[in-house]
Amino acid sequence: MASQLRFQVLTLPGRPWSGYREQVLRVERLGFDTVAIPDHFCDWANPPAPWLECWALMAALAVETTTIRLATNVVQIPLRHPGVLAHQAVTVDQISGGRVELGLGTGLTIDPGTEMIGLPNWSPAERVARFGEYVELLGLLLSQEVTTYAGTYYRAAGAVMNPSSVQSPRLPIVAAALGPRMMRHAARLADGWNTMSFSPDFDVQLAELCERNAHMDRLCQEVGRDPATLRRSVNLFDAQARAAGGRLRLYDDPDLLVRLVTQLRDAGYHEFGVYYPSDPAQLDAFERIATEVIPGLR
Repeated sequence: MASQLRFQVLTLPGRPWSGYREQVLRVERLGFDTVAIPDHFCDWANPPAPWLECWALMAALAVETTTIRLATNVVQIPLRHPGVLAHQAVTVDQISGGRVELGLGTGLTIDPGTEMIGLPNWSPAERVARFGEYVELLGLLLSQEVTTYAGTYYRAAGAVMNPSSVQSPRLPIVAAALGPRMMRHAARLADGWNTMSFSPDFDVQLAELCERNAHMDRLCQEVGRDPATLRRSVNLFDAQARAAGGRLRLYDDPDLLVRLVTQLRDAGYHEFGVYYPSDPAQLDAFERIATEVIPGLR
């Protein structure tokens, strides 16, 4: 697998369409590889706040953009049957000319949207068990014309996918995983693996993420997969940002960003997700990172 580094910008759709559109177009102009959208019914941390729907935005952005790849980071599996999700993803892949990347996660038990729309709030253990079947069935739907599948949680009976995705053999599936059971699902079934650390100490984050990547190598070997065939991505999360009014330390200290990316690259990660600044005062720093720092890291 090619070792070319990629950089993704994680965006929060908590603003009117016109403003969100301009935000994404700025990200594209700055030369980032991927823009990513989270998938919730509402802003899970502040439910009354504005929040636009993930797949409607993906379709609109497929038309508005021309080069940047469009990712979900991540789709919550409780919100859709895998057949519905496959149909949505293939449609947007067609509209975008083959620029969709499908990031998946179990969803949050504390997400208020679950109760708002009457979804069952599965236990963490059930979510993990469902996730394996979900990704397995999704992979079949995205890679063959007709799928029949019978699992414990999900079924498909002669499900037709026509057309299929533009990308071959299928649009990429990226599994978000922190723990060993979810990581094993990623090793068995996904094209890519996404992870992150919630520690407020970046040195602790580095140690945690490097060890987790080494564990993923071992899991790949256990399931009979060449570890080099699994693309690895990491969200560079700042646990202190919310308390700091949204201000991100990585944009105040570009050397910190360089250190994190360099050490994580050396550990085996290929893609790095940074957050679009919620503090307008950091927009200039964000643009300098894009135009002056990231080119030197590639």
